Amino acid sequence: MKLLTFIEEQEYRLGIKTEQGILDVAATAEQLNLRGVPSTMEEVIEQGELGLAALRKLVLKASSVPGFPRSVWLEEEALRFAPCIPSSNKIICVGLNYRRHAEETNSPIPQTPILFSKFNNALSAHGDEIELPAASSQVDYECELAVIIGNKTRQVTKEQAMNYVFGYCIANDLSARDLQMQSSQWLLGKTCDGFSPLGPYLVTADDVENPNDLWMKTTVNGEVRQSSRTSDMIFACEEIVSYISRHFTLMPGDVILTGTPEGVVMGRPPEDQVYLQPGDVVTVEIEKLGTLTNRMVAESIL
Repeated sequence: MKLLTFIEEQEYRLGIKTEQGILDVAATAEQLNLRGVPSTMEEVIEQGELGLAALRKLVLKASSVPGFPRSVWLEEEALRFAPCIPSSNKIICVGLNYRRHAEETNSPIPQTPILFSKFNNALSAHGDEIELPAASSQVDYECELAVIIGNKTRQVTKEQAMNYVFGYCIANDLSARDLQMQSSQWLLGKTCDGFSPLGPYLVTADDVENPNDLWMKTTVNGEVRQSSRTSDMIFACEEIVSYISRHFTLMPGDVILTGTPEGVVMGRPPEDQVYLQPGDVVTVEIEKLGTLTNRMVAESIL
């Protein structure tokens, strides 16, 4: 199931991507007089399989009731997207998790996952304009598979780990390299405002099957910059979830960015390093998950 969050009249609303269009969950539940249907992404994740079952029932009824109002199906192109998870307790990132990316940056292959974090201010959505911070001149793109946690996760084995995953989405781990490399701590260059667009959909785990072998691509203004598969990851999704859970508790709705493949600007020879500029359009695509697009703009300083 492909779920999404959109904004209508300054309010977050839950949607389901269907063949007829985007189903407005709250409006449909009201029309059908159904109770107990989750109305936010957070509620769906918290309810787990019960919440998904309620949404499947909702789609089935809306599709089968004669004369059901067409107004509950929305045109995707007309929507204003929100981050598929508008708020998250934790945004955890894994650095240097693709072999060819580690090689292009002349970095040693990590022996354990390299973890850092982003804050909620970094969240942005498909279609958002993202401001390039005035403090940086070296903003880079990073196509990433994001894992969404579905259950409280602590001390789970690699074999158990995928049972705790709710689904997946696309992320672009935007990175201000000059700020990132000012010290041994990467945070400053990673959590600028809007630097973690998520979406457009949250795709449930049953629709993805094997997250460790998905095709992925990044284009800038239509030019292919990254093209790889998640099979190049050093630490697979189940290893990452298990490793993190051995050190601290993951909660429903937590987001894990699993790393980026080769092709980032930082990995190019110095003479070929052209970082993102105002007006650049960055599109990130991952098999089964959709396409996430954002336009870069100059920071507006008040």
